[in-house]
Amino acid sequence: MSVVSLLGVNILNNPAKFGDKYVFEITFECLEQLEKDLEWKLTYVGSATSDQYDQELDSLLVGPIPVGVNKFVFEAEAPDTKRIPDADVLGVTVVLLTCSYDGREFIRVGYYVNNEYETEELNADPPAKPIIEKIRRNVLADKPRVTRFAIKWDSEASAPAEFPPEQPEADVQPDDEEYGAEELAEEAEEEDATATGEANGEAVAAAAGGDAEMGGVEGGEPAEEDEMSEDGSVDLENESEDDLEEEGEEEVAEGEAGGDDAMEVDDKPAGGKAPEVMAH
Repeated sequence: MSVVSLLGVNILNNPAKFGDKYVFEITFECLEQLEKDLEWKLTYVGSATSDQYDQELDSLLVGPIPVGVNKFVFEAEAPDTKRIPDADVLGVTVVLLTCSYDGREFIRVGYYVNNEYETEELNADPPAKPIIEKIRRNVLADKPRVTRFAIKWDSEASAPAEFPPEQPEADVQPDDEEYGAEELAEEAEEEDATATGEANGEAVAAAAGGDAEMGGVEGGEPAEEDEMSEDGSVDLENESEDDLEEEGEEEVAEGEAGGDDAMEVDDKPAGGKAPEVMAH
């Protein structure tokens, strides 16, 4: 169980210009008296291709921490654009808000950040060299990605087991009141719906495959084949003229015996549509 629980993060200046400070109002709850301070950090991901462009925008020690609900404002400078590749200044990136106790990170909140020009003309035809003064950022604050880690706090009893049971989600399951719980629940529902759809699709595919096997592709009895001559063509010459005449007489006799009943009448009007088949 975590001694400190994050209850909420409110971004006070969003959207804002690219060069403005990041201002976060953070609310958390502490269940026990802590001996050390909490360390909060804000990191800007400069490029999706390499972590060498990541920038720690600022860090802050908060303490001593009283038991109960606490709130404070965390301000961090904007990233240094000289350390960001020009091709990665615009578009979508990530900022990470983390908190550690005694050097051990126990929570991480990730936000997507969209950087774009203020005018449609510049967005349609952006210059090769970004114009920072005309770029605005928009932090997608309503969809944070919250990750929690089990750590040792002040007592040995709070340390996670060296060999915990095989329950990988046990330590990261959020309480209903913790920050990001609603978003994680929505993602879980979406994943369940996707898994159900995939399972239904596999069942349909399996049924279709079964029909193919029933059709004689595999497992069924092979269809009868005409006798083939050595050169691979159907041997029609082996049938005598008498046999052909006998078959013709039999067909004529069957037609006379059946009369009109031997003919099938289609009552459908010309050009009529076949009945629709409902998919199950």
